[in-house]
Amino acid sequence: MIVTGYKATRARKLTPGEKQANRVLAAAHAPVGHGFAHLKTWRILTKLRTDPTRAPPDLLRALPVLSNLELSR
Repeated sequence: MIVTGYKATRARKLTPGEKQANRVLAAAHAPVGHGFAHLKTWRILTKLRTDPTRAPPDLLRALPVLSNLELSR
């Protein structure tokens, strides 16, 4: 399931509830994004950028674990 935020248009502004939902979603996405940024700076994901099928199975199992650890901090 993919959860996306609300988007305002020129004709329709966001309601306070939609703004709050976007803030909650952003707060949940930020730690995961920061975790992947750290992995990229450590050069762990360099091979995945070119061909995800070349990723070692250990790395693929470790990524969700690291993401969950980052979320729990």
